[in-house]
Amino acid sequence: MISKSIKVAVLGCIILLTSCKEEQKKYDKLMTNNILLQEWEGSYQGTPAFDKMDVADVKEAVEKGMKLQLQEIDAIANNEHDPTFENTIAAMESAGKPLDRVFTYYGIMSSNMSSPEFREVQAELAPKLSEFRSKISQNEKLFQRIKAVYDASQENPLESQEQRVVDLTYKQFEMNGANLDTEKKKRYAEINKELSTLYTKFSNNVLHDEENYVTYLTNDQLGGLSDSFIKSAAKIASDKGQDGKYAITNTRSSMDPFLTYSTNRDLREQVWTNYYARGDNGDDYDNNKIIAEILKLRKERVGLLGYDNYAQWRLQDRMAKNPENAMDLMLKVWPAATARVKEEVTDMQKVANELGDNITIEPWDYRYYAEKVRQKKYDLDSDEVKQYLQLDKLTEAMFFVAGELFHYKFTPVEESSVPVFHEDVKVWEVTDKDSGKHIGLWYLDPYAREGKRSGAWATTYRSSTTFEGATNVLASNNSNFVKPAPGESVLVSWDDATTFFHEFGHALHFFAADVKYPTLQGGVRDYTEFQSQLLERWLSTDKVINQFLVHHETGTPIPTELVEKIKKTSTFNQGFGTTEYLASALIDMKLHLADPTNIDIDKFERETLDELGMPKELPMRHRTPHFGHVFSGEGYATAYYGYMWADVLTSDASEAFREAEGGFYDKNVADKLVKYLFAPRNAMDPAEAYRKFRGRDAKIEALMRDRGFPVPKS
Repeated sequence: MISKSIKVAVLGCIILLTSCKEEQKKYDKLMTNNILLQEWEGSYQGTPAFDKMDVADVKEAVEKGMKLQLQEIDAIANNEHDPTFENTIAAMESAGKPLDRVFTYYGIMSSNMSSPEFREVQAELAPKLSEFRSKISQNEKLFQRIKAVYDASQENPLESQEQRVVDLTYKQFEMNGANLDTEKKKRYAEINKELSTLYTKFSNNVLHDEENYVTYLTNDQLGGLSDSFIKSAAKIASDKGQDGKYAITNTRSSMDPFLTYSTNRDLREQVWTNYYARGDNGDDYDNNKIIAEILKLRKERVGLLGYDNYAQWRLQDRMAKNPENAMDLMLKVWPAATARVKEEVTDMQKVANELGDNITIEPWDYRYYAEKVRQKKYDLDSDEVKQYLQLDKLTEAMFFVAGELFHYKFTPVEESSVPVFHEDVKVWEVTDKDSGKHIGLWYLDPYAREGKRSGAWATTYRSSTTFEGATNVLASNNSNFVKPAPGESVLVSWDDATTFFHEFGHALHFFAADVKYPTLQGGVRDYTEFQSQLLERWLSTDKVINQFLVHHETGTPIPTELVEKIKKTSTFNQGFGTTEYLASALIDMKLHLADPTNIDIDKFERETLDELGMPKELPMRHRTPHFGHVFSGEGYATAYYGYMWADVLTSDASEAFREAEGGFYDKNVADKLVKYLFAPRNAMDPAEAYRKFRGRDAKIEALMRDRGFPVPKS
């Protein structure tokens, strides 16, 4: 493969052959000295050398990767030829491959295998990376070339995907200050540098509190907990040097089932407090002052661009377009959600009274008594359902759905043929089940461990593009299921199974992509959750239930009567689920609409929730001090509402399948799903793509029906 330095230099000017040879020698020497920069080798178009990565190589690799990319960018910016799509936009799309490779490893060390040593390097590199990005976004010569291509394309439009790349690239530079004067550009870059450091510190503080607030139980404190949970907790405690005890870690996967089943109310309160106080303990790892500073810097930065607040700037290229539209959607749903919470609390309090518990429902009681209500109202025990939800069988179920809708086949890869970063990671090859065509690899990292961030997420190590030859996809799903004791099955809740399908939806979105340029792999934040939320619906289809939900010990299928109970509870606890989510989304938006001068984060959160009428019996899903979606970076800042926006699309699209002759496996609707909703990624305007699929815009009525809320009158 010809080095990118040479390719871009050729685009920039005529280079003597001897200079090219020298450039190649320098490039080859640099690559061979650091494994993180090297091109991936082996089968499947090459895969990351995860088994060889070392924290000691990170700093050098990132710094050299940045240097290489800046050389490429300078060559593009200083090209003596008139700007064209090929010598400017396409050249930019090609630039930065070594650094991209480094960041594949960097992402693993940050999210899956973090360590104190890496965090030190990460903190040191954060401001340098910010400066690097500013050097590109504020390169005046580069922007003038981009602008020239953009202006020309407005007179003579390019092929659709080329035009989309030009439009997105120009908008990105414009939104990041390319049109500012020199002084404002300088301050803009300074702010980004300050923010990068704050984001890193925020996320590391949360990770610290997740790792260091562990509740250890003794034998007399296990009331209500299942055998499988107890065995897992014992193993975790043993791994932490606490033999004979049981560990409840400070993560959702451990907290949630404990709060649902533990009969020890004092311990429920302790575990609840640990979890919801992450980043809010008044110590060196407290995030409140960091958040206040982030908000001030964000407002100052967008002020340089002429915006009144961060939300205006951020939402201009989203489906919502502005904060008013996002708030309007949330506030249409909020009253119905909180009204349902009151009904749920009334039901729970009644059960508590009947049991003679002599308590008033508090946040650490909600899950426990909701489960009691579920059992009473629907005769449904969540732990009974878990006996039929095995992780391995759910994985098979996802493969089945992918085969039915996308014609994909998943085949396990021999462990020795693809390097992995941990023994728990498994890999499958993805092929077209009709033609046998290779599509990519799917990596699964399912279990929680120290150094791994909480939650569930999907990512890619390589995306599909065709502009320099077709590339395959290397996609991964990452979860935090509690690892079972040896020989035990991994049993998960219905909610966790839903999340598993959700994240797999992201992976299918990666695999199905049919785009030419890397920029088009990006997504519109209030749209990209739609595809994954939609895939959740296949978990409850008859074909999945009848084939893959079998008892982990006996292998018997889930009883029909239990399935009926599950379906009847589809709107159960929607008050809790919707309200805890919307509270976080509303706080996110209101924080960014508020004046951050002298803001007291705890006070703002408390008073805003009071003004909204937040029920006291439950918390926000993500309290502000650990709201990583919003404050460990900018991906979801003023965009957490996007899950609700995507839910409207999801509910509406689901009705398209329900109305079809073949239901959720209707071939015609499935083909349209892949063609318009998955394959284009960001190569097509999301609103247009949805209209092509549905024949109209989505309607909120479907969402309200899905949740069992009153449907608003037209």
